[in-house]
Amino acid sequence: MKSFIYKRLIELTNGRITSSLIKKFAGSKSSKWIIPSFVDWYKINQDEMLLPLTEYNTLHDLFIRKLQAEARPIDQNDKSVVSPVDAVVEDMGEISEEAEIIVKNKKYSITDMLGKEEIKGKYIGGTFLVLYLSPSHYHRIHSPVDGMAVRQYSLGQKSYPVNKYGLKYGKEPLSKNFRKVTEIRTQAGHVAVVKVGAMFINSIEMVKDDNDWKKGEEVAYFSFGSTIVLLFEKGIFIPEENIRIPYDVRVGERIGKLK
Repeated sequence: MKSFIYKRLIELTNGRITSSLIKKFAGSKSSKWIIPSFVDWYKINQDEMLLPLTEYNTLHDLFIRKLQAEARPIDQNDKSVVSPVDAVVEDMGEISEEAEIIVKNKKYSITDMLGKEEIKGKYIGGTFLVLYLSPSHYHRIHSPVDGMAVRQYSLGQKSYPVNKYGLKYGKEPLSKNFRKVTEIRTQAGHVAVVKVGAMFINSIEMVKDDNDWKKGEEVAYFSFGSTIVLLFEKGIFIPEENIRIPYDVRVGERIGKLK
């Protein structure tokens, strides 16, 4: 019953009109008055912001805020893989022989997630990580590795919640939501960075113009809280031993290494 009610509520509120209204309000000057209370509620660290709080004229401006250069040091080990976002690692594990991952006890097809039958094979037996961004998190996305972006494309239309309830009760949000996929070729093998849209707002803005990705470099941003799924080709990735689910990470923090 709980699952049924949750799904129906999401269907009712995830329409074009409601999405448009929320997006319009967040980008309007009238949203500025709730910024101080939003910052207090989510305990956002103002000291690391690039601009003082009074310089953010809309809630959207706050969501996509930049940070001071020294706020997120990038691990410089040649083989390290760093977190592309400030987030919570909600799940991690092996991609099955059926090309599936299990997140919050629910199966997801990486064939559906990637949308390309021809590239799924290299990821079977590999590793996945799911990184969830809440509204309180820094929303800009950085490259987790050094490499060349060999594929970039968009999939899906609507976006359902990707929080713990969305992952548990939602309609396969990680593989059905609007998402932008980047496949990076590293010296060790391929890494897929799947940027998943959040409920209501499908805004995933790319800011990287070329295909040469540098570890820690800013490449995109979410307008609202969302999720990144990292997929690693079989046999190329060793996760950090100290990661325990759920696990808080920040941009530039080492989450594993390439072989």
